[in-house]
Amino acid sequence: MKSRSLLDLTPRIRPELRIGRPLRRGAAEVHLIRDPDGGRQLEVGPKEHFVITRLDGTRTLAEVGEQYAAHFRARLGEPQWQQLLGLLYARGLIEGAPRPVPAVTAEQNAERHAEQNAERHAGQYAERHVKEPAEQYAKEPAGQGSSGLLAGRVRMVADAPALLERLHRATGFARRPAFLVPLLALVVALPVAVAAEFGTLADETATLARNPVALLAVGVLLWFSLALHELAHGLVAHAFGGRVGEIGLRWRLPVTYLYCEVEDVRFFPRRRQQVATAAAGAVANLVFLLPFWPARLLLPEHAQARPFLGALLLLGTAVAFGNLVPLPPLDGYKALGYALDTLQLATGSRRFALVLARAALRRDGARTDLLRYPPRLRLAYGGYALGCAALAAAAPTAAGLLLADRYGPWAGALPALAVAALLLLWALGRAHRGRRGESGGPRR
Repeated sequence: MKSRSLLDLTPRIRPELRIGRPLRRGAAEVHLIRDPDGGRQLEVGPKEHFVITRLDGTRTLAEVGEQYAAHFRARLGEPQWQQLLGLLYARGLIEGAPRPVPAVTAEQNAERHAEQNAERHAGQYAERHVKEPAEQYAKEPAGQGSSGLLAGRVRMVADAPALLERLHRATGFARRPAFLVPLLALVVALPVAVAAEFGTLADETATLARNPVALLAVGVLLWFSLALHELAHGLVAHAFGGRVGEIGLRWRLPVTYLYCEVEDVRFFPRRRQQVATAAAGAVANLVFLLPFWPARLLLPEHAQARPFLGALLLLGTAVAFGNLVPLPPLDGYKALGYALDTLQLATGSRRFALVLARAALRRDGARTDLLRYPPRLRLAYGGYALGCAALAAAAPTAAGLLLADRYGPWAGALPALAVAALLLLWALGRAHRGRRGESGGPRR
């Protein structure tokens, strides 16, 4: 193919593809592309995003190349166009290209990785800039996940999108401001009331702990509240145009819980929609508790049911707010990542902290690496790393003070020793993996 005939082409990206806004993975800017038909998700850089969004079937490659040169002060040569178009065709992103196979089983992972390695050696430019996230390969197809006695999952709803559509229509009244605003006001008031009576509720919870049957009943109710928690994620995502891929039961003994896989959250047009989807579960937990507060207030002070209701309110509120702690994989962590437009916030913060430490020690190249982070990103990563460090220091300290007060000074040292042991094991594991990598051992 001659250069002129290539540049006269007007390829078109498939219009049903969903392209996300700019995100940060570490210091790099990336864009996510989702194929609704194949269920795959790709990750591209800003240059590739610039080209892809202009392949609309009306612009020639020459016109796109001129716009690219004006924006990035660099020209795409014929080899780059051939490699990029070849990769887009192979990924099924261009109209007329074969559609990708949606499901990837565990047995196909090794073959898929081998194909990627071949592409990486055949087309260095394209493979360096258009990537399919590795975590997508590990995702089990719906209903086919390997399950065993100790861990596994099973799909419980044959058509999850249809179920969510019916629930969406049935709960339309709850999305009206006349209903939603008072409901959210009560949701805010509930934890305030729980905090005001924390001492009394804690005593009632301690009383209930001596009754295993009643405590088990509280646990069963909280388990059902977690099921509503998952459905709330799906309902809110559905209202914003997302899709629920699967609803089922997952177990990792001794824990068993329902799950609701929500897709496309990263492609919602507004951050507040993404944050609302992540926070919906905790709100549902608190909504579940609302009827039990007036029921407790109406009971006499020495009624037998008061410890049950007090424990339910205290533990249920703790579960709701525990899910909002910004640590992976909790909902608070997801909401914070959405708000900051970052992927893998914890990993990015850890790497930024290492870069910052190297720059403080004036290591070679560390200053250059630090300048790759925009000021807003430095604040986000640095603030998250500092908050995690403070939490890691405060939690064992508080636990140590409680244990020391009850069992003596020797017990107060146990949380700090446990943290030190975990850090030591983590460091030994990293050192072992590093030695395996240097010796040519298997790598993931």
